[in-house]
Amino acid sequence: MRVLLLGESWFIHLIHQKGFDSFTNSEYQEGGHEFKAVLRARDWVVDHIPAHRIADDMPTTVEGLRAYDCVVISDVGANTFLLTPSVFRTSASEPNRLAAIREYVLTGGALLMVGGYLSFSGIDGKARYGQSPLADLLPVDVLSGDDRVEAPEGVQPKVLTAHPALPDETTEWPALLGYNRTTARDDGDLLVTVGPDPLIAVRQVGQGRTGVFTSDLAPHWAPPPFLSWPGYPELWARLITWLAAR
Repeated sequence: MRVLLLGESWFIHLIHQKGFDSFTNSEYQEGGHEFKAVLRARDWVVDHIPAHRIADDMPTTVEGLRAYDCVVISDVGANTFLLTPSVFRTSASEPNRLAAIREYVLTGGALLMVGGYLSFSGIDGKARYGQSPLADLLPVDVLSGDDRVEAPEGVQPKVLTAHPALPDETTEWPALLGYNRTTARDDGDLLVTVGPDPLIAVRQVGQGRTGVFTSDLAPHWAPPPFLSWPGYPELWARLITWLAAR
């Protein structure tokens, strides 16, 4: 299996104020380490393109995307795919990367969107996938505006039905600390809820399949008990395997 992970990276800029004086520093971080580790432990190939490298490194054609069994978008907004430096700075015309993912799915590919502050609608509505070429492919409808549900007390996932995309783990799933609120589509399969909303849903669309996990694959919404849960590796392996129709 070959998986393309898009996103899961960020830059941090800090101001340190010490009395009269201040100074700044910056750092770069990548996430999704646990997710990548459990898939690579199965000898899968996981190519990770961080958010700031999408404009340069992501395949822009359906043929290039077909090298992968599944494309995973996690915590990177639609603008990163649409407003590349060439388009934004020089008004150049270039391929629509989200339209390429759409065609890849409709012709037999697999897409998984994982939640985060810049997934689905996202913080302050900035992720904007509800206005993107992917909107009508997902098994859920993306809301307008800020869709985050913050649950510092923890919110419990509830499995609605057995499905090959879910782990066999029969114990109670660990609580999550938040998720992106969406609404389930009638033509998708809602498998797991969190609070009153979808957590995991899947859908056959065209010749391909799409799925969502509306919480995070890493902190902060996915706390340490979820990452160390015995069902965590099987969850991602089974979900991606089903989406790839393997």
